[in-house]
Amino acid sequence: MENRRWMLGYLATANFMLFFGFRIWQAMFNNFAVEEIGVGPASVGWIQAVRELPGLMGFLLGFLALVLSEVRIMALSVVLLGAGTFLAGQAYSIPYLLASAVIMSIGFHWFYPSSNSVVLMLVDKREAPRLLGQLGTVGAIAAVVATVVVYLFADRLGYRAVFTAAGGLVAVAGVLLLPFGRVNKGLPRRRRVILRRRYWLFYALSFLMGSRRHIFTTFAIFLLVREHGISVQTTATLFLINSLVNTYAMQAIGRLVGRLGERVMLTISFSSLIVVFLGYAYVNSLSALFALFVIDNILFGFGLSLTTYFQKIAVTQEEITSNLSVEQTISHIAAIIVPIAGGAIWELYGSQAPFLAGAGLVAVSLVLTQFIRVPPTAIGPATTTTA
Repeated sequence: MENRRWMLGYLATANFMLFFGFRIWQAMFNNFAVEEIGVGPASVGWIQAVRELPGLMGFLLGFLALVLSEVRIMALSVVLLGAGTFLAGQAYSIPYLLASAVIMSIGFHWFYPSSNSVVLMLVDKREAPRLLGQLGTVGAIAAVVATVVVYLFADRLGYRAVFTAAGGLVAVAGVLLLPFGRVNKGLPRRRRVILRRRYWLFYALSFLMGSRRHIFTTFAIFLLVREHGISVQTTATLFLINSLVNTYAMQAIGRLVGRLGERVMLTISFSSLIVVFLGYAYVNSLSALFALFVIDNILFGFGLSLTTYFQKIAVTQEEITSNLSVEQTISHIAAIIVPIAGGAIWELYGSQAPFLAGAGLVAVSLVLTQFIRVPPTAIGPATTTTA
């Protein structure tokens, strides 16, 4: 019990610092890129695509976990995300901005599968959705704090000063977490890198969810900034509302996944997302677009259903980290293509085109979700014996 309490505290602290730094970067990036560096839609597509390269290489995390514990990888991730955010404050050109974004991205993409793997290996299958939801709430609280910082200080001190101060703080926090990363309490000793045919649906949905996510994250705020001229304070307010909603929504989603099951939750999510994408394609009302932005944020939380689905079908605990890292790679194959293709079709066919493509991808996801099946006795953690 003491080991578990220690690990939960570590998870909460690392998640708080990681998502604080990431939200600082996310809330200011579009305004900073457009207003201070003059980035256009094609360039922002390339930056976002290259930023996702660490996610594309995520499968390497499975091999890294053979020599470093997931707990230590989490601490290193916080250091790198902080360093990338710090360096964004020093960027005066697109190549420098791109380099800082890649460093930040390495930290973010190492962290997510490592944190989720610790949860799936630490708790049983009934408790995992609830704990993932609670950690989502911790991240939302961190995002609230970060968004308030952006709202209060971005104009007063400038984007660069906020990037520099927040990035430095996060990097230092990660360094302080590193010594505790030597401890691997309550987790299996071995790790295995194994891909299985039985996981095909998990892999397929990972690809489609990555495509959907990167269409929206790349172009939704960009559309609001470029086409509607919203200010950085408005962007920060949107993220603040999202974070405040998530302080409750993530825990509620975790409970609902445990109660209704993964197939039902993903069906609800994808059905609603079609409406969100069509809204961004055809709606001109700013208030409606703001509402759809918040709804998309809530629906993004439903993605934890895919993580808990894998826990229920996983053959062994030892292969959880490698397959969650492969999931990240699969989802980021689309992430490299989607921002570039989306930026190109935006310039060729207008701002509706990326969102209409997103609606089509979500429709395919909705169909595949109906094939989800989990073992009827999915109660305890994944067995540590091979099959």
